[in-house]
Amino acid sequence: MSVHALTDLILQYRYWILIPLSLIEGPVVAFVAGTLASVGYFSIYFLVALFFIRDVGLDGVYYAIGQFGGRTAFARQMLTKIGVTNDHLDGVRVLWEKRPGWTMLIGKLSYGIASAFIVVAGMVKMPLSKFFAYGSLVAILQYGTLLLLGYFVGVSVGGSITKIIDNVQYVIAFAAIAITAYYLLTLRMRTKFLKKEKELGEESAEGGSQV
Repeated sequence: MSVHALTDLILQYRYWILIPLSLIEGPVVAFVAGTLASVGYFSIYFLVALFFIRDVGLDGVYYAIGQFGGRTAFARQMLTKIGVTNDHLDGVRVLWEKRPGWTMLIGKLSYGIASAFIVVAGMVKMPLSKFFAYGSLVAILQYGTLLLLGYFVGVSVGGSITKIIDNVQYVIAFAAIAITAYYLLTLRMRTKFLKKEKELGEESAEGGSQV
């Protein structure tokens, strides 16, 4: 869904549409909502709470799928999505144990595999206290940045909802640049994470074959 279409929906339905849209296009919706919050269309405190609860809540759901349904077809589909086999799980476990904060950051920002990555965290049984602690920090960093960027754009080109609508082409252009940069960063994170995971998986497989 384009930024322009999302903006139209949010302007028309306001809070009613914000929650379901945040489940579909969280980062884009956070940026647009932050822009509108700069002119009082949304409460910035409500947005912070919404996106934090949304992100941590989804993390908990996917973690549970991995922990309690790791052998289900859905979990296997998640693993296939990121190219992880049963042989690689030991490698992922090493990542969680040695560098939990870095692993959470890279995994959560890895475009297209974040949900599958969290399923794997449940399968390798990462301690819940660490999981939610690091997940919360990443959620604050990720969505706090997007909301602040949107707020800054709203202040820069707006001042009122009318001015934002009048200058919507500039808002959309900046949003397109910001979102593109965000997704390029997450794609880079994804490549880096999968490369590291593959290396550890191969090391684990070699160690097992020598036993």
